[in-house]
Amino acid sequence: MRASPFDWLDAQADRRRAAGLVRVLRPRPLDSPLLDLAGNDYLGLTRHPRVTAAAAEAARCWGAGATGSRLVSGTTVLHAELEDELAAFCGFEAALVLSSGYAANLAALTALAPTGTLIVSDAANHASLIDGCRLARGTTRIVAHASPDAVRTALAEGPGPALAVTDSVFSVDGEAAPLRALSAVCRAAGAGLLVDDAHGLGVLGSGGRGALHAAGLAGAEDVVATVTLSKALGSQGGAVLGPARVIAHLVNTARTFIFDTGLAPAAAGAALAALRVLRAEPDRPTRARAVAGLLHDLLSGAGCAVARPDAAVVSVRAPSPEAAVRWAAECRAEGLAVGCFRPPSVPDGVSRLRLTARADLTDAQVRRAVRVVVERAPAGALA
Repeated sequence: MRASPFDWLDAQADRRRAAGLVRVLRPRPLDSPLLDLAGNDYLGLTRHPRVTAAAAEAARCWGAGATGSRLVSGTTVLHAELEDELAAFCGFEAALVLSSGYAANLAALTALAPTGTLIVSDAANHASLIDGCRLARGTTRIVAHASPDAVRTALAEGPGPALAVTDSVFSVDGEAAPLRALSAVCRAAGAGLLVDDAHGLGVLGSGGRGALHAAGLAGAEDVVATVTLSKALGSQGGAVLGPARVIAHLVNTARTFIFDTGLAPAAAGAALAALRVLRAEPDRPTRARAVAGLLHDLLSGAGCAVARPDAAVVSVRAPSPEAAVRWAAECRAEGLAVGCFRPPSVPDGVSRLRLTARADLTDAQVRRAVRVVVERAPAGALA
């Protein structure tokens, strides 16, 4: 029998199974009874009536899709309104909306780090930033996690233009990057700072304006931010925020903007409505952080090895990858959905359950979630 050019996939699949690292798609039913602490709907806006009504109205008015790239036919007045209001809300001069947060990070890095640029990237950065560094024509130097000193050393060794890249809130343990210190290091070296604020927008800063706003860096001429519309804003898509000349450069050079179909009108309409709800209800971010704090305190009090959250991500360490998988599965069987992070997805090799706080969770729901996590904890997970 003639060999298939894809026979090597079987060996790869066997190794994943042996290591317990097989990923499985699990469709979510409409009427799921699970208490969801696995998703990223930090402000509880995905099903907010104003948000869903705006999505439906946009689809009725503009159609199901954008019909083309944004430079051809895919830009609607909704996209323009969303960009204007998002930039104003977060404190930046301009914004550019793309089809995902992943695409936004690829756009920013490939457009702002051409040949001859030194990219200094945090070792714990999100996969989209890592891929952006790989695609950019600049030279990437990976440095120690959350270390301004390591960034300073790397910048001093590289002549020419430079760009430091970091998450604002790291999605594995939920800790915040030292943005003020990083900015000071970059300014001393004449380098730009690119920050992925996916987990900060809607959670940190005054009224949820993001980690850069909280750090006093929003709108700075040497700072660019990327955000996602799929977490706190409960929709889909991403955006780059920064000086107007940076955004104009992306419109002309960023391939994930130029050659990608524009964000669907329904998603743009939903994100715009969610942003307006956030402006009208500025206590939602405070509640999300309070829920995260309560989760941490209860889990820590029960003996779990849990990282103190700086935003809405609560990370609980597991004894092994296998234990983490079983732990998450047993929580699900008890009606609780939690995230399960294990190698190779975690940069430090430590497996975890990840719980995400939501502003619409009640204290009773939080206590129920903690009870399930603690009761189903594997041997070695509790102190």
